[in-house]
Amino acid sequence: MKLAKTDAGGEIAMDMTPMIDVTFQLIIFFMLLMDMSTKELEELVLPKAFSAVEDKPDPKDPRPVINIVADGRILVKRDLYFDPQNDDGYAKLKKFLSDKARVMPKAHVDPKNPNSMMAPDKPILVRADQSTPFKHIQKVMEICGQEGIKIWKIELAAGEAKSEEEKAKEAAKGGQ
Repeated sequence: MKLAKTDAGGEIAMDMTPMIDVTFQLIIFFMLLMDMSTKELEELVLPKAFSAVEDKPDPKDPRPVINIVADGRILVKRDLYFDPQNDDGYAKLKKFLSDKARVMPKAHVDPKNPNSMMAPDKPILVRADQSTPFKHIQKVMEICGQEGIKIWKIELAAGEAKSEEEKAKEAAKGGQ
């Protein structure tokens, strides 16, 4: 029997097309993922805080994020939940918070008293523009306390206050 002779010293060409395809697919995936992670956050000018804790939410346990724009509109994931121009009594926001409160993990409000009320144990995040009248933030807080919702942990978002050094750098850049 005769065997075909092959050149053992020849180069093997590797097709890189599948590798390039996979790389582009990963790039597209991560671009979409980054876009979705910021979908909850509206472009707001947050009030400055001189003392605050950095926000590090647990990615496994998403929390509701409520955005209040300067004119009083309330948005959740870029959807309008209340418009002061078309006052519906906050019906859509109440339903949203009620639905979220129903699925949030519950705990006793007073851990030392087992007879205390059960309420959602995780906070919601309220982000309001610095020029938003407080009455809009207050209304969201009132709704959180209503029967059927009882969300008692609320986090308020704030931006970092700039140091004198950062302000000087910005002023220098603006002058150039």
